[in-house]
Amino acid sequence: MVKGKGKKKKSFQKVVSELFPIEEKRGGGLIKIEAWEDIDGKIVKYSIVYINHLIYADDNGRVLGYDNTHNYHHKHYLGQITPVEKFTSYQDLVERFEKEIKEFIK
Repeated sequence: MVKGKGKKKKSFQKVVSELFPIEEKRGGGLIKIEAWEDIDGKIVKYSIVYINHLIYADDNGRVLGYDNTHNYHHKHYLGQITPVEKFTSYQDLVERFEKEIKEFIK
């Protein structure tokens, strides 16, 4: 193989990196949101997660989350991983997450 030839490395830029600690009186835990975009400004990688080891100890404390690792959009819910049905956009998943998180955060 000639040096410099082969697969091109994809260039992504992290555009969202947010941590939101949740007060104990509201349920505790941490919300972590990360997203990366390509050179065209399209979100190509993301992770939206609620972590609370007191609610769920496995899966690194991930109670609820969405991401697209392993090349598909999927949801984590108390250890269960399921494909995202009717994926439309990253923003849609953020909105779903905001609604679903209310089950845990009072």
